[in-house]
Amino acid sequence: MRLTIGVTGHRDLVPDEFPVIRDAVRFWLIELGQAFPDIEIEVLCGLATGADQLVAEVALELGLGLIAVLPFERAEYLRDFEPHGERTAFESLLARAEVIELPYVGDATNESVRDDPAVRDQHYAQMGVFISSHSELLLALWDGKDTQALGGTSSVVGYHLTGEMPGFVDGDSSPNLLADNENDLVYHLVCSRQREGGAPRPLYEPLSSYWVTSRYGRQPGSKMPEAYRQSLDRMQVFQADQRKYKAQLEDSARHLLHGAPDWPVGEGVRFTDRLYARADWLAVHFQRRYAHLLYLSHVLAVLMGVVFIVYSEFIEQSWMVALFLGMFSVGVVMHVISNRRDWHRKYLDYRALAEALRVQVWWNLAGVVNRHDVAFVYDNFLQKQDVDLVWIRHVMRSASMRRQRNLDPDDRWVDWVAAQWIGEPGISGGQLAYYETKSRDRAENYRRTVALGNIALWVGIGFAVFLGVFATRLNENQALLMLILMGVLPLIAGVRDAYSHKKADKELIKQYRFMSRVFSNAHRLLDQAEDIAAKRRILKAVGSAALEEHAEWLLMHRERPPEQQAGIG
Repeated sequence: MRLTIGVTGHRDLVPDEFPVIRDAVRFWLIELGQAFPDIEIEVLCGLATGADQLVAEVALELGLGLIAVLPFERAEYLRDFEPHGERTAFESLLARAEVIELPYVGDATNESVRDDPAVRDQHYAQMGVFISSHSELLLALWDGKDTQALGGTSSVVGYHLTGEMPGFVDGDSSPNLLADNENDLVYHLVCSRQREGGAPRPLYEPLSSYWVTSRYGRQPGSKMPEAYRQSLDRMQVFQADQRKYKAQLEDSARHLLHGAPDWPVGEGVRFTDRLYARADWLAVHFQRRYAHLLYLSHVLAVLMGVVFIVYSEFIEQSWMVALFLGMFSVGVVMHVISNRRDWHRKYLDYRALAEALRVQVWWNLAGVVNRHDVAFVYDNFLQKQDVDLVWIRHVMRSASMRRQRNLDPDDRWVDWVAAQWIGEPGISGGQLAYYETKSRDRAENYRRTVALGNIALWVGIGFAVFLGVFATRLNENQALLMLILMGVLPLIAGVRDAYSHKKADKELIKQYRFMSRVFSNAHRLLDQAEDIAAKRRILKAVGSAALEEHAEWLLMHRERPPEQQAGIG
């Protein structure tokens, strides 16, 4: 997992400021690395003369990753650099970077990019959108002035803060314009420009720094806003867990591409598949820990209830009090350990991340996502949820950045993806059979819970009636046993019902049945589809439904935190 820092800035920085700017950038990158030591930091920029190259050089000196984004073909991009010093510096940095070459905008060609300044600006705007969309925070070496230049530093900063870039043909409308923009963190280092009127905007002190967000405005200094830091902390924890369980992940993590045909696969798909396998394994690992905690805590609740009833009605001995307190202490210790190690949150977050990455793998492999899209294309997933879930979308950004953009996907993957993802009814392996089985099993468990509650209720009532009718014929011990059973049976039923509620059985039955119908309909429509385009549309609809359902699942379970159960605390 990597923390991607996008870079935007002026080409014509003042040479006298270079040493101070370089030191400031170096200090800031080192500070970030110390704040998030488990996350690899990488820099994403266009390697233009000036700010881009300055930051790239510092990043390489610090041993950080460097990703170069080219707005069009390399040979054409070279025309923006002076033939000697500038071009040499660019090619030297490019040789040490991972390179992403963006596709042409619309119907543009080499000739139109070369001859039409407006078309060229569109491609610089596209590069700015890409950098903003695929970075967790944006470093802006900027004078603070809004020049209105399409693709310029101010327009890229504006896009990062608002999600809109007026004048860019693919960016005139934001699909979530009214939602909170969670990817709006900018670190602004105020710089002058080597030109007439190149001083920074009034009230912007040269070489000062600010954190800028659409939510909190401009805050001076180097301290990151706490809400955004929390999101990056979550990313760090995910990376730390990957390292902690590295051996188990290498041995038993399940890859979606396992057993795939030997057809062309972009490195971006493989990168996303590796992330999926790790997130999935970690989700299962913490799910088991949380499930054991939940089960044991409810068992303890029943046992404590039994001990209390027996103590109050039958055996008034001090060791019974000690036993009760011992069980209570065990429950408290279990919950303290669980809360400190964050088992519940990790299980939920990693499961949501894994399911989102599953959709990314299948969509990218089957060519469902438009290969020309440069913005972050999974724009609706978790956007309207809590800020501490933003880190999941950041991981998805990292995967999205590396997807294949300049080559058409192999059509053969579409049917293979459909078979692996959708599957066949009643045959394990696909999501259709998974949701059919899950909905059936959950429904059966819920029926047993309801039946147990009814049986316990009526048996308890029966004991009460029996005791009322035959109380005079029972000895003291028999009467006490009846009283104990009258209390224990409803207790067991109540705790079992609470256990079912905590696992959200009733709600999950509805969700599993809904997803079962979604995949069943997808299976039927895929069988009827006559061309690749229709199949891709179906797969896109399936993925969209899955993302929406996973978001609802996550919210539903987050509303059921593992607080101490009745009878324990």
